[in-house]
Amino acid sequence: MYLAEVNAWDIVKKQYQYKLQSYMGVFTSLIVIQIIAILFSFNGTGMSGGGSSTFSYSLNYYSGSMILIFTMIWGLITAIIITSKAYRYDDYSFITNRGTTHTSNLLFLLSASIFAGITVLLCTHFIQVLYIYSVNSESVMFEQLTIIQNLKGISGTILYIFFFTSIGYFIGSLIQISRLFIFVLPVLFFGAVIADGLGKEQSMIPHVIKFFGNESSFGLFILKILAASALMYGFAIIISKKLEVRP
Repeated sequence: MYLAEVNAWDIVKKQYQYKLQSYMGVFTSLIVIQIIAILFSFNGTGMSGGGSSTFSYSLNYYSGSMILIFTMIWGLITAIIITSKAYRYDDYSFITNRGTTHTSNLLFLLSASIFAGITVLLCTHFIQVLYIYSVNSESVMFEQLTIIQNLKGISGTILYIFFFTSIGYFIGSLIQISRLFIFVLPVLFFGAVIADGLGKEQSMIPHVIKFFGNESSFGLFILKILAASALMYGFAIIISKKLEVRP
């Protein structure tokens, strides 16, 4: 039993290393998407202003929120693609089973989330520095964060991206069961958005956003994200068992 466990872990490591080397296009697409997000963010992510009869003012806010949104969508799509049949066939070059495949996929998506989280932070600082040098420095105000605040920020960013990869992995598993989900899931999502806009009561989507986004305790936030991610990956693994009898 012990030798079998060691061999299984060796297979996981080989699959993980193979995916890091073979799926470089995933990271290339991340860079392209973040460049696009930077272009969108350079005009500011928010604006306010005011004035009187003698003067007026306007404030432009610059943050990495747009970059984070684009990156989370990238994580979701990447996870969906990894569950596709073509990517599953790549694992057949190894002596493998569903357990080692899912484990190597999870490790790859976690590594991709960490890399993406770091680049989101770098891109955010790049936008701010670029803007500072492109305008009058006296009109720029910025908040200096402590090391702890920066660590919390990058950790939270990584967790958000990883959570979206878990959603994508779950969606991808559903699609592999039935192609109908390609049409059903977008209809359900946009239907919920439209219903939220037309109805007086909020739909599930705003409640989910508040549940994860308005948490003041960082420890509880981590617990929520990890628990939700574990559920999504767990459901995906359960669903994928039905694929074992398929080619």
